[in-house]
Amino acid sequence: MTEPLDIPDETDRVAREIVDAALAVHRALGPGLLESVYEACLCHELIQRGFKVNRQLPLTIRYGDICLEDGLRLDLLVNDCVTVEVKAVETMIPVFQAQVLTYLKLSGKRLGLLINFNVVRIKDGIKRLAL
Repeated sequence: MTEPLDIPDETDRVAREIVDAALAVHRALGPGLLESVYEACLCHELIQRGFKVNRQLPLTIRYGDICLEDGLRLDLLVNDCVTVEVKAVETMIPVFQAQVLTYLKLSGKRLGLLINFNVVRIKDGIKRLAL
């Protein structure tokens, strides 16, 4: 997938800061912990850096004339512009990228990060996805 060129500069800056925060968390904790631990620590790191972070944000699904209020939750929504899906898995599978793209579509956001903390080098666990 080719990333659109019109991601706003501020959204791009937020995404870079999230990647830097993920690096700090991974450097401190390493691989091998639960997703919930990485999510909580990344959330804390971002708040310490002055970002507004919504954690486990419910995502409403509109299907025809009904609204489904439960079922989907964004791991993190940072500064109301970048979604973050946190993983701690041995192998990334294509459905994880599809999950992030679906979350972007349903939320109306443009940029998402898929971050797998269960890697030796965190840069190998980060995927940037955009609509």
